Amino acid sequence: MIEPCSSLYHRHRYSSEIIAEAVRLCFRFPLSFRMVEDMLAYRGIFVTYKTVYKWAEKFRRANASKIRRRTLRLGYKWHLDECVISIKGEHHVLWRAVDQDGFVLDVLVQKRRNTKAARRFIRKLLSGQSAAHRVMVTDKLGSYGAANREIGLTVCDHRQHKGLNNRAENSHKPIRRREWVMKRLKSARHLQRFASIHDPIYNLHYFPRNHFTSADRRHLRQSAMQTWREVADRKSA
Repeated sequence: MIEPCSSLYHRHRYSSEIIAEAVRLCFRFPLSFRMVEDMLAYRGIFVTYKTVYKWAEKFRRANASKIRRRTLRLGYKWHLDECVISIKGEHHVLWRAVDQDGFVLDVLVQKRRNTKAARRFIRKLLSGQSAAHRVMVTDKLGSYGAANREIGLTVCDHRQHKGLNNRAENSHKPIRRREWVMKRLKSARHLQRFASIHDPIYNLHYFPRNHFTSADRRHLRQSAMQTWREVADRKSA
């Protein structure tokens, strides 16, 4: 069957199913491109790690955008946190927001950790969500409170407590693991682009263990795989 010229998979040697599986492996698990190359070779698909890299660069944004459009409105309780990441000897701050179930809402890479940076992140978070939050949980960084006052968020319940914000702090672990596998990050723009693509795919395959039984997780895992196949379908590319 000849694929239409408008398809992203047009003139590729391998089918859309193989390319989609390679891209999924790159972002679902903390694997290097060479590891994905070996996993494909075990299945009789022989490509170089550079080809895997090009596939990931080309198809990741389109797939992540489709997943975002399919995502339902997330939780009303937002956990905000920031972590410092070193890029070429310079410190950058990765701001992250998750809901009460651990689903990632938004991320933003900035140079500073002050009120201006917190205000910019909160405004980006508000513009990206379809509904306002009722509870905001942060650590004891004073920039969050100052940013809320400047924006005018005085209605929501702002709770500042280090122990209550473990959910947001734990959400940094997938990026930390990927940072170690990638050896280094090229720039702040590279980190922002990767995190923005990684998190929707992470949300698709994330199942909070305290909310579902083993049977529920098996069903949700099958649904996630079916959704990924539909997202990566060449007819909808």
